[in-house]
Amino acid sequence: MQITDIKIRKLFDDGPMKAVVSVTFDSQLAVHDIKVINARDRFFIVMPSRKNPDDTYRDIVHPINAQFRATLEDAVIAAYEEALAAAEEAPVEEEIAAGEPAAVL
Repeated sequence: MQITDIKIRKLFDDGPMKAVVSVTFDSQLAVHDIKVINARDRFFIVMPSRKNPDDTYRDIVHPINAQFRATLEDAVIAAYEEALAAAEEAPVEEEIAAGEPAAVL
């Protein structure tokens, strides 16, 4: 199974949740609401889940083995880092396009 697309749906500045992501596999199956979390100085992903009547959570979808989880996590975190870098550059590009001087870093 190949990851064919990763879309960063939303970025967050505050709190441990940093992004909500959708991943497409083999251009045929999409998994939405994968979360990128930053805790204890590391990034990891949390799979989509639902709340049970006893207030616990259960994953709706999840990797079956550690190897695929690591592959998925690495790909999602790399896409998050690219989106974060692009978001940080966007305001400077908008200022240049508007004819305003860019901020000096």
